Amino acid sequence: MKNFDKGTVVRTVLLFIALINQALIMFGKPVLPISEDQVNTLTETLYLAFSMVFTLVTTLVAWFKNNYVTDKGKLQKEVLKQKGLTK
Repeated sequence: MKNFDKGTVVRTVLLFIALINQALIMFGKPVLPISEDQVNTLTETLYLAFSMVFTLVTTLVAWFKNNYVTDKGKLQKEVLKQKGLTK
């Protein structure tokens, strides 16, 4: 089994949690077992906003960290290609 970078594993797990949470919200499934009568509109709005921000941040971090999008990253990719360390 390959050894994975700890940061990659953490980012991937957080991304999956965020995406599952977002899918549950989209389909109207309660993530927490709280009836609608117990949740006021402000709390629900804050939860939805936090959930969306969490999903966006984890998606952007996972994308940014695992791709060569900066000038430094592009140079790193070029060096890896020169040394035959990429596909």
